[in-house]
Amino acid sequence: MPRYFTQDHEWIEVDGDTGTVGITDYAQGQLGDITYVDLPEVGAVLKRGDAPCVVDSVKAASDVYAPVSGTVTDVNEALGDEPELVNTDPETGGWLFRVTLADAGELDGMMDQAAYNAYVAGL
Repeated sequence: MPRYFTQDHEWIEVDGDTGTVGITDYAQGQLGDITYVDLPEVGAVLKRGDAPCVVDSVKAASDVYAPVSGTVTDVNEALGDEPELVNTDPETGGWLFRVTLADAGELDGMMDQAAYNAYVAGL
């Protein structure tokens, strides 16, 4: 499944018309220990760039931006009891929410893994 990255350090893995969204390992490292994740409501309609999710850490609260427009179909309920999954497994088990893509064309211009790695190396 293809995975895309934003300059705000979100990732989206696409399977058909469903995208699973999370934050990158780089982002969780910058935040420090995650203490709480405020997830969006299932059924919420998002526009690309909306901030449907907040990740609280010992350092700060940080908005997570929707990398694409669409409707939230699922949230990672495990984060309610184990928000630290975002730290320990940010790019698999620490996913945040799933969305049905409204416009797959919004993925155009997003970074692939190699481009994201180069972007982070330049920070």
